[in-house]
Amino acid sequence: MQLQDILYSQGFGTRRVCAGLVQQGWVEIYDVDGNNFPVVCTNSTADFSLEGFKFRVQGIDWECFSQAYVVLHKPAGTECSQKPSTYPSIYTLLPSPLRNRPTKSAIQGVQAVGRLDQDTTGLLLLSDDGQFIHRMSSPKKHVPKVYQVTAKHPVTSVQVEQLLAGVVLDDDPKPVRAAACVLTDEYRLDLTLTEGKYHQVKRMLAAVGNRVEALHRSRIGALELPADLAPGQWRWLTTEDLQKLQAVA
Repeated sequence: MQLQDILYSQGFGTRRVCAGLVQQGWVEIYDVDGNNFPVVCTNSTADFSLEGFKFRVQGIDWECFSQAYVVLHKPAGTECSQKPSTYPSIYTLLPSPLRNRPTKSAIQGVQAVGRLDQDTTGLLLLSDDGQFIHRMSSPKKHVPKVYQVTAKHPVTSVQVEQLLAGVVLDDDPKPVRAAACVLTDEYRLDLTLTEGKYHQVKRMLAAVGNRVEALHRSRIGALELPADLAPGQWRWLTTEDLQKLQAVA
């Protein structure tokens, strides 16, 4: 694949813009003639293999991926929307190439796999792979998601039993059940859900006579939020990460 096309596929702009970046000497490539250090390439039509290709644009290192799979530690006070109404968008936490990757849909760049409320923190997946997004977010797939809940009032054993047995939410006569509910202390519990409804955790706690004070998603499937990923930070999902997710979807 031509270098300008590689840059285009990774979200660095139109093909003309990408060709200009190369021709102006802003692009360096790794592993040239077996040397593991970046070398400036000014030939925008030079051919390279896409997978595993490493390069540097304006001093920032990048790896090539035919499709993007990303984990973000969502901080509080952010919205999972391209057009937020009140709070900053989580997409502003991502570099522009991830936001501008060309896709077959009308919307460019990676998209959030489901949404978290503005005050909810924790593990958020993003991708430009539509099938992956569907597998991870479809209620028919029953992908377990674990939420660490801090309640306003002490959580009783009766409330835990109610959450496991199923509670009726105001807009749905069918009971909604927690797949698992484990008390971690008097005010905190780990709640596992396999479907996602609007404000579901908050409404479930309200239905049993309590209230959510803080909410954090710690796990999706077998994938835990990386301990070294600070709020607002992101990283690529590894092959091992994807295997953990695909095992339950």
